[in-house]
Amino acid sequence: MLQDFLQTTFLENTIENFCWFAGIILAGLLLKKYLSRILSRFVFRFFKKYSHGIAFENLWTLLRKPVEVFILLVSVYFAFDRLEFPSGWNLAPRHFWGLRMFLFRSFQVSVILSITWILFRMIDFFGLILLHRSSYKESRTNHQLIPFINFIKIIAAVFSLFFILGTVFKLDIASLIAGLGIGGLAIALAAKESLENLIGSFTIFMDKPFVIGDQIKIGNIEGQVERIGFRSTRIRTDDKTYVTVPNKKIVDTELDNLSLRTERRAKFFLHLNSNTSPEQLKAIVADIQTYLDQHPEINKEESRVRFYEFGQNSLKLLVLYYLNTANYDSYINVRQEINFRIIEAVKNQGANFAVIPTSLAIQKQ
Repeated sequence: MLQDFLQTTFLENTIENFCWFAGIILAGLLLKKYLSRILSRFVFRFFKKYSHGIAFENLWTLLRKPVEVFILLVSVYFAFDRLEFPSGWNLAPRHFWGLRMFLFRSFQVSVILSITWILFRMIDFFGLILLHRSSYKESRTNHQLIPFINFIKIIAAVFSLFFILGTVFKLDIASLIAGLGIGGLAIALAAKESLENLIGSFTIFMDKPFVIGDQIKIGNIEGQVERIGFRSTRIRTDDKTYVTVPNKKIVDTELDNLSLRTERRAKFFLHLNSNTSPEQLKAIVADIQTYLDQHPEINKEESRVRFYEFGQNSLKLLVLYYLNTANYDSYINVRQEINFRIIEAVKNQGANFAVIPTSLAIQKQ
């Protein structure tokens, strides 16, 4: 008797088919959370090698909703596959305009959009990995990649759009792109500077003349790189101002990455009184040179103290040395220490600094 009931037809479909329809939908609703977790864990295995310190829950939080939507869409497809539209409705076939085509194409678009949504969340998780890696690794390249995450999403969205137009609506994508080419050329000419800055950002990313956190000098701008964007790079100057430099200018201008230097140079002249004797000069030169050679933070092979030339009412000594540090605080502290020692060396020999009206006794060059 149950078998007879299940074979009862309603709208040209049996009760059994309606039960299958309801059961598949119900199974999708009940299992979507469980299946989304399984699929998310499967995906997490591919990232596990690179996602040290990031828990699976981070990925599942991102993927849960889009994967659940995808599972429901698959459930709806298999559920409706058990039913047939009544012949009395006189619906047009799927490849002609009508209800069948509308439903089928709507379903296709929904599936593609759900997959694109999943892809977006995967890209977000990739950005999370880069952000986490940049927080504990010395290399700041990972942090530099983060602004490009949105650009990757834009590319994915464009591909998704063209895929929908070509697969679902059967448009000739090649002709469409060719048609857009003329308009694109006009837009490209109007947005010439923006495109140049975008290309500049990729040049910075590929060539890596600097990374976020480096101290750089571009023209008369010097400071620490805080952000690298598509259009510009943001620099925090030593005066604590925030300067925005177009990326095109950065790639077209000589750039000095101060963070990559291994040493800091100090070069200046001492102006001594013209009545200083040769013996006093030799003793002062030897005293300063010995101090530089014995200093633990100075490269003794590169240090020079020499009687350089005769100045106007003065005798000029050249002092040149390199500090084995790139840290600015260490540099000025050591330089102060050496300056005090130079004063002591001059006074110990009974000599005096020259009085020069147009400059200081110690003139930096």
